[in-house]
Amino acid sequence: MQSLFAFKGTESDDFKKDERFLFQSIDKMSDLYFSMLALLIELQKKANSKLELSQKKLLATKEDINPNRKFADNAVLQFVSSNTMLKEVIEKRKLNFWDLDFEYVDVIYKAVLESDLYKNYMAKGPSDLKEDKDFIIDIYTEIIAPNDKLYDYFEDQQITWVDDLPVINTAIVKTFTKLKLTKPETFLIPELYKDEDDRVFAKDLLYKTLLNRTKFVEEIAAKTTNWDADRLASLDGVLLQMALCEFQKFPSIPVKVTINEYLEIAKEYSTPKSSVFINGILDKIVKEYKENNVHNKIGRGLM
Repeated sequence: MQSLFAFKGTESDDFKKDERFLFQSIDKMSDLYFSMLALLIELQKKANSKLELSQKKLLATKEDINPNRKFADNAVLQFVSSNTMLKEVIEKRKLNFWDLDFEYVDVIYKAVLESDLYKNYMAKGPSDLKEDKDFIIDIYTEIIAPNDKLYDYFEDQQITWVDDLPVINTAIVKTFTKLKLTKPETFLIPELYKDEDDRVFAKDLLYKTLLNRTKFVEEIAAKTTNWDADRLASLDGVLLQMALCEFQKFPSIPVKVTINEYLEIAKEYSTPKSSVFINGILDKIVKEYKENNVHNKIGRGLM
């Protein structure tokens, strides 16, 4: 979607530069994932350093000497921070930029400490893994993921990360949901592609959409006479072109799967009305295909 939206050439162009952009952008998603985990490591480090400093106070209170270590010792944070393979990846890719940009760690740390989530969590007694997981997932989804300063920071770091954030945030929450302390270190280092077919599909979808762009735009325009032309030139037009490409050039992908996927993408990245618009256009096109018996899918129940 990003690559197609950024494309300014014609169907006769050499698409190699667009292919490079596509795969570089996909590879950078891994960097964003590891950067977010590096941020969690830094949060735990900060929690520990604060506790150590309080114990060294000249007039330390009983609470300073024997502090509540529940947050610093959270099982999920411990699992992430003690993962040597993860730390090696972060160091190798030079993704621990939080040492230099520590003010963002401070912002998140302060927001966590001031939250009711933190106060309620710390007020309870010793926790089990489920409570620790629930707490980290809650502060991640309610404090870290929606933080505007962090959002702006990532936009400055890598332009494509703004669009990748929802995907990465969802992936991290799913990872924590499935986390068990018996999991191997590789659990936090997922493969970017499920298999080589995934990589091939990404390239094929890019090339086949670009090579058939004029035809797809004409087909979409014929179904959108009552819609503003600007909408077709926007992200909605790109998503419709990609959907038509899957309809026509990928016979093994069920039509319903294609429609559902692009509706979800539209909800996440386009305007509030986009999913309704896209659903209406695709529904018209699919009905026409059925009536004319064209672009049949391979396999049972795929149309």
